Amino acid sequence: MVHHSSFVDEEGVNKACGCPLLPLKSHIKGPAPVSDEDKTDIVDEAITFFRANVFFRNFDIKSPADKLLIYLTFYINVALKRLEGCRTLAVGTKAIINLGLEDVPVPGELGFPFPGLFPIPQSNEEADVFRNYLKQIREETSGRLLSVAYRANGTPNKWWLAFAKRKFMNIIIP
Repeated sequence: MVHHSSFVDEEGVNKACGCPLLPLKSHIKGPAPVSDEDKTDIVDEAITFFRANVFFRNFDIKSPADKLLIYLTFYINVALKRLEGCRTLAVGTKAIINLGLEDVPVPGELGFPFPGLFPIPQSNEEADVFRNYLKQIREETSGRLLSVAYRANGTPNKWWLAFAKRKFMNIIIP
């Protein structure tokens, strides 16, 4: 059974491209509101549910937050693919930083992984807000992913990196 996001109540949450800009426990600057450190955010959910959700080819969307969960599951899959050959935390950190420096496409642009999942932005401002949110959430996810993909001694955690071989929603990652 697919795990869905618990963020179904969106009252008072801004949106861009049909996606709620959910609060994050983050020190990274961006358009996301700041969440309490003791609360679970969408990044926590994505990392927690990743190893179960990555096995599914279909994902029934029950709330707009599920779209963000799908995007983050795909991003975690891409990040793990980059970390697959990295034998130390230092090398893995460098690979993740390089991934974070890549351009972040938004719906309607070439390279966006899920055409049709999110509506195309209605204005340049909406596209910029969504791009910045995705960049912020990707950076936050990357940092937290390193802490589970590598053990405290800096060696890879095979129980996480083994999932780099999985295809989420049957999408092949180059």
